[in-house]
Amino acid sequence: MKKFLFTLTTFLLCLFTSAQKTVKIQFDSNKEVSGKKFAIRDITQGIPTNWDGYNFVVLEFRITTPQRFHVGFTTETGYNELRVMSYCANGWNKLAIPLRFYRDLPGAAVDLAATYNQASYTGWINLGGKRGALKGIDSIGIRMNAPINNPEMELKSIALSVEDPGDQYLGDQPVVDEFGQWNLGDFDGKIKSLDQLRKEWNAEDAEVVSTKAYNYSKFGGYLPAKAKATGFFYTKKIDGKWWFVDPEGCLFLSVGVDCVSPGGGGNARDIDKRAKIYKELPPAGIGSNQRRPSSASFGNWNLFRRYGESYPEKSRELIIKRMDKWGLNTICNWSSAEVMALNKKAFMLQLRDIGLDNGLMGLPDIYAPDYQAGLEGALFDYLRPNKDNPWLIGYFVANEPSWLGQEARLCGLILDGKDKPIKNELKKILATGDTPEKRKQFIYSTFKTFLQLVNKTVKQYDPNHLNLGMRFGHVPDKEILDICKDVFDVFSFNCYDLFPRKEFMDQILEGTGLPMIIGEYHFGTIDRGMAQSLWQVNSQKERGVAYSYYTEKAYSHPGLIGTAYFQWCDQDLTGRRDGENYNCGLIDVTDRPYPYQVEAMSKTAKNLFNIHNGTAQPTDQKPVKARGHGGIPDLWEK
Repeated sequence: MKKFLFTLTTFLLCLFTSAQKTVKIQFDSNKEVSGKKFAIRDITQGIPTNWDGYNFVVLEFRITTPQRFHVGFTTETGYNELRVMSYCANGWNKLAIPLRFYRDLPGAAVDLAATYNQASYTGWINLGGKRGALKGIDSIGIRMNAPINNPEMELKSIALSVEDPGDQYLGDQPVVDEFGQWNLGDFDGKIKSLDQLRKEWNAEDAEVVSTKAYNYSKFGGYLPAKAKATGFFYTKKIDGKWWFVDPEGCLFLSVGVDCVSPGGGGNARDIDKRAKIYKELPPAGIGSNQRRPSSASFGNWNLFRRYGESYPEKSRELIIKRMDKWGLNTICNWSSAEVMALNKKAFMLQLRDIGLDNGLMGLPDIYAPDYQAGLEGALFDYLRPNKDNPWLIGYFVANEPSWLGQEARLCGLILDGKDKPIKNELKKILATGDTPEKRKQFIYSTFKTFLQLVNKTVKQYDPNHLNLGMRFGHVPDKEILDICKDVFDVFSFNCYDLFPRKEFMDQILEGTGLPMIIGEYHFGTIDRGMAQSLWQVNSQKERGVAYSYYTEKAYSHPGLIGTAYFQWCDQDLTGRRDGENYNCGLIDVTDRPYPYQVEAMSKTAKNLFNIHNGTAQPTDQKPVKARGHGGIPDLWEK
């Protein structure tokens, strides 16, 4: 049967590509949304209008940009689209898109990124748009929100397949060069030789830097501003404004970065499935990962080129030097344990092994008889090493719970799933009457008990450090705020926007009475062959402008005491585990800073104390044509 299916798939692919016409789309950067719809028969003839018997749609195309674009189909129930990003900008490739992404809601996962991001080999897909049956299909639409630099796309063929035909890069020139850079285009600052790279590295290594310009204490607090010293970080409200206080009693604003680690931004995964993608791979044993034999790290290879065998130690010291120069005083989530262990910068951690369940959309089964014992055992081991460490600020509980706002769906997944204690408990609750409100309250009650158990256990084994909250993906409703105010020391949320809206921050502050941390934000563009991040700008210079505008406006709020820019290094050109490949770093794959970005960070860091205490105003210079990643307006060529 499998052989028959393979033969049928091959036949269908050949049949549907036997009559082709390449169509071109010229995206217009002067328009908010630009794109076109085409009759499928005008591209590939013979494709049926009912796709029930197929599992993949295969597009052969070339696009001149890594900027995300939307691929949609007109069905009998409406227009249905996804967001697509190509790793092969300027090169021809075939991308196989699973049709379940159009038909069904995303599967349950622990957080928002794991829910909506889908990795592939020549690109990646983000699940947006509508879901529904794929019947009555007669046209395909390609459109882009706020296109940068008038990109072009050529679509050569559309095919359907039962089995996964795999992705295929069709170009002759490798996508990634020997330094891990995008090889299919040029850009300002591109490295062309190792001599050029070493010259820039040597110049940076020769610099002497300090934190004197920021007036920082040993721990990164502000030297002139003093409160009671306790030996650990805590929070304090002074004259209507919230602050951290560092272990020596200096007022402190946490100006940080996520994923602080050497050698990032150049990981290559699934090399064996990406023919012709890489020009030259790192030598065996340098930048390789023994647990993933088909992987390599251009980032680590470049560090080896820079420092030789001593690159692990020297690259960690360089991180501290850079943070000193740029006014960064905090190492935030998902960062290198070895860098944090230097105890030269304040740091934050996220709790581990607390029972978060993918199948429960990031909620744990607290009703399992062994849940509490397992939680205590995991946290005892995890918290012990830093219990008395003054450099640790505190712990985040989790990141972007994907069940928030989808409580009814989560209850459905529980009831339809395997027998487990949380299912039995839910069935008991609903036995006296099943209503949407009761389902929602069950999830809220479970969440409240979970937070209380975690907080109690953390304070039992580590009373010295703060509970930094959940890093919510959006501002939750009042009931969730009421739950959080009694268990968190700080309320944290991620906020990808032009700037954090005052009304949302007011809502949190009034609802919880707690100071706030923004756990993630960033800006990116498309000149390096990577996707433009969750908030796009038109150039590397505008990334710096956007950072200052966002960060200074954020700290003008009396309740904000911390920010974490996402992230230290660019993401991997050919995608991290979930596919993301954003140009969002302070550092590129060749271990060089982005000048406009880090200069803006340094300038802003010097202003934040006065902005937060109300004696200075935030910058009013906005980035040009900055755009978010949310839903695309219902426009075509407008």
